Amino acid sequence: MIEFMDYVQHAFSAASYWDHDNSYSTLTATAQDALLYGRIYLPTSALEALYLRRVSPSRLLRLSAVSDSTLPNGGTILAVLQNDHGKYSTEYLYSTDSALFGIRGLYNFGHDPRNDPAPSISKQPPSSVTISPPGPVDPQHGRLSAGAEAYFSPLNKSGGMSTGVRFTTLPAHTGFPYTMTLTLNPLMGNVSSSYAVKAGQNLALCSRFNFNFYSYESDVQLGMELWRPPAVKVETPSPTPADENVEQLVAEGIKGADDINGVLKVKGDQNWKIGILWEGRIKELLVSIGAGLDLKRRDRIIGSVGLEVSYSS
Repeated sequence: MIEFMDYVQHAFSAASYWDHDNSYSTLTATAQDALLYGRIYLPTSALEALYLRRVSPSRLLRLSAVSDSTLPNGGTILAVLQNDHGKYSTEYLYSTDSALFGIRGLYNFGHDPRNDPAPSISKQPPSSVTISPPGPVDPQHGRLSAGAEAYFSPLNKSGGMSTGVRFTTLPAHTGFPYTMTLTLNPLMGNVSSSYAVKAGQNLALCSRFNFNFYSYESDVQLGMELWRPPAVKVETPSPTPADENVEQLVAEGIKGADDINGVLKVKGDQNWKIGILWEGRIKELLVSIGAGLDLKRRDRIIGSVGLEVSYSS
């Protein structure tokens, strides 16, 4: 189940100066933006906290903490410094759990979005806002990326590393959008490959294959997501003062464009173990309900059932 903190972090990180096609945008996040989030679990009194701060247009600081009596030392803190320059990105992390240090890097081959001119906004009379095109569109149909990570714990005197490559289609691609990834952990002998495709406007399919060179163990997983889009509502724009900030108008115009009412997620493996999860909104409630099925066990097919309800106003 995707935790809400992960969703908040992803949404905040996505509001950067680089949009989905790696083109420069001045209409999104600005420096010094910050977010503070916390959640407590009852009756165990476990506490989660998240703090995000945009240090600069391309740098994001993330601090996450968990307080739980069942964890070593009563909890853990993770600090991550992210640097996103469009062409390449880096991450530096430290965890109080085993004093773990880590570094990650990702490089995008081909087109450099930093060479594209930034979009300009011309302010017209209050009833209209004009945005000029963001410059030349990337003519490439796909983007190849390579990355690696390494980590070390001085307390445990152990470390590790992994590397991977990814190919994903860009808006210029005329067929179904898809993404292929291949990751390798040479120390553990693990190799993993995945393929995800958006098969329809509201449907995504994915497959993953894992293999270990040392044990020769392998597994295959299949998954899908089916989204339920919201009903289209036509609203009459309210009058806007002449001195209204143009960037705010644009942000309000695109707000909620990608919202969905619900999503159904299903995954399965070669052992006939099925996982089903539905996440959606019921008025002001955010509801997640899921179940784990084992089709090989006729005596107990339903292994576990979970329900999570959150209030959002």
